[in-house]
Amino acid sequence: MIDTLGFGPALKVTPAHLARDAYLYIRQSSLKQVLNNAESTVRQYGLRSRAVALGWPDDRIFVIDTDQGQSGASAADREGFQRLVTEVGMGRAGIVLGLEVSRLARNNTDWHRLLELCAMAGTLILDEDGLYDPCDFNDRLLLGLKGTMSEAELHLLKARLRGGQLSKARRGELVSPLPIGLVYDLAGKVVLDPDTAIQQSIHAVFQRFDATGSATATVKAFNAEGLLLPRRVKRGPDKGKVVWAPAGHSRILQILDNPRYAGAFFYGRYQHKPALGTGKSGPRLQPRDQWVAFFPDHHPGYITLEKFDQNQAKLASNATAHGKDRRHGPPREGPALLQGIVICGVCGRRMTVRYHERKGRLEPEYVCQAKGIQHGNPVCQRVHGAVVDQAVGQLLVAALTPLALEAALAVADELAARAGEADRLRSAAVESARHRADLARRRYLAVDPDNRLVAVSLETDWNQALRDLKDATDAYEQAKASTDGTLDTGQRARITALAGDFPRLWAAADTPMRERKRMVRLLITDVTLTRSEQITAHVRLRGGQDHTLTLPVPLASWQIRQTPPDIVTAIDQLLDNHTDGQIAEILTQRGHRSGSGQPLHRLIIRHIRTAYRLRSHPQRLADRGMLSLNAIARRLGVHTNTVKQWRSDGLLTGQLANDKGEYLYHLPGPDFTRPRIGRPPGRPTPSESSERGAV
Repeated sequence: MIDTLGFGPALKVTPAHLARDAYLYIRQSSLKQVLNNAESTVRQYGLRSRAVALGWPDDRIFVIDTDQGQSGASAADREGFQRLVTEVGMGRAGIVLGLEVSRLARNNTDWHRLLELCAMAGTLILDEDGLYDPCDFNDRLLLGLKGTMSEAELHLLKARLRGGQLSKARRGELVSPLPIGLVYDLAGKVVLDPDTAIQQSIHAVFQRFDATGSATATVKAFNAEGLLLPRRVKRGPDKGKVVWAPAGHSRILQILDNPRYAGAFFYGRYQHKPALGTGKSGPRLQPRDQWVAFFPDHHPGYITLEKFDQNQAKLASNATAHGKDRRHGPPREGPALLQGIVICGVCGRRMTVRYHERKGRLEPEYVCQAKGIQHGNPVCQRVHGAVVDQAVGQLLVAALTPLALEAALAVADELAARAGEADRLRSAAVESARHRADLARRRYLAVDPDNRLVAVSLETDWNQALRDLKDATDAYEQAKASTDGTLDTGQRARITALAGDFPRLWAAADTPMRERKRMVRLLITDVTLTRSEQITAHVRLRGGQDHTLTLPVPLASWQIRQTPPDIVTAIDQLLDNHTDGQIAEILTQRGHRSGSGQPLHRLIIRHIRTAYRLRSHPQRLADRGMLSLNAIARRLGVHTNTVKQWRSDGLLTGQLANDKGEYLYHLPGPDFTRPRIGRPPGRPTPSESSERGAV
């Protein structure tokens, strides 16, 4: 009988258990507990002596302590617990030791899975209170109750810790980390950062987003102008320090998505729920009415809450431009003027854009292919985009001409404001760098010269601050030299003159398509297209007016490349007396070209003649009774060379039949006198040869 030291009947530990290994599982929930709660760790390691007292050799007691600093709320990412479960499932563990149930698991699912495996493998469980056999009903019932209490204890701990936090949040008094650009004053109130450089950079983000319409375009605008974004270090030795770095897409989105910049206090915007299968907890954005707390106008902000909601709607619209519900995304550089705002008049879905290269340039085509992509159905309809874009552009020119002057002056003022703002931002960056350099200099001069280690470190900081000041100054001077942010009287006069001729401004070659699209979206809600025998475009303006345009269907590609009828008629007439090559030269001299715009040559003439089933020049000569070389030679009973000689001497008349130099001949009349032909001795004439053959 084995002494169990008061942990239950001695029959619980059998030789079969002792034949297997003992596993001691050690865990603390956080690294802070590992460092500060050292006594708990000592108590857990002390269970090793209990296993020795039960009969396990010291070399067969394995300690699993790789999960130190990890929560027991889930088995995910706990390699030590997963190893323990594996050893139990493989039948290698005779006993599992833990200070208490909460050390093994605080989740009933993980705990009962371990109990099930221990019962199947016949593995004992020991904690500080006693020794248990999961195969025994009473012990298993007790272990189940302990697991339930452990999970409930975790809930009570969380509720106790979060109770005061939630209470303050519901009153809007919770002190939480603020994004860059907002700080707490001495009274604990949220105010704008007193650093004007930081304020101007945050203002610039919202202004650039209003001007460009997308987060990516805002990043490009910042980088093109050489502007930097501030960021406050959250941890480490430089915690709280403000650093400046180039704008990134994630940083721009963090600023645009934070309601704090709209002067609102919020709490519980995201809910952390474990994902299926992994057990990991991830943030999920909740609707505003489900937030724990939301107080608009809680503190000063950079934008209004209404503007924040508009920005969120614009970001959502840009995101859905790549999803199933395709709406118009941000304007791009393609030549499709109505990109994203065209609706199919047949099925009501939004139409996408395809581009085709014709005559060296891209031409848009609006295609309704949503059903084709999802279900394999045929394309609903295709509409040539160039015709529609031109008609809509002419409509806008006619509608906007009275307001062109006002729009131009607004553009001029906006350009001046943006240029001045960019100059102020660069100047503020220089002042901030100069302040940091002066502060580093004062720190270096105040240090004891005998303290060499500190002096060397402060001197390095001073040198780095001077380099940063030089870089900021050079960037400011370079930007100031490259462009002048103000508009002089002459520039404003030129803009005003352009406004008087809005059609010329609209058609200017240096006006980017992106800007034309932005103007279109400010004025047009959407355009519905229907194609039948003609194209019908219903244009809905944002002011409530509707316009219906009726446009002809453009010619197809084969129709565009088709040979004009007048050229076919001319070829038919010229074939009576000219070869293909001669016809090509004559038509080229007249200024004609092929349907595809190529210069005419004999092969093209032959192709046209074949396509339109025109009789060739030799056929037409044959219709007049003219004979080929071989045919007339047989009729006259002479050699073909003789026929050629007679034509050269003017005894026979012929006409050029093709571009190979071959002729067709007129049959001579009855008064034709055959000339005497001299031949070498002994060489008979063709008639003599035929006569001898006949004989």
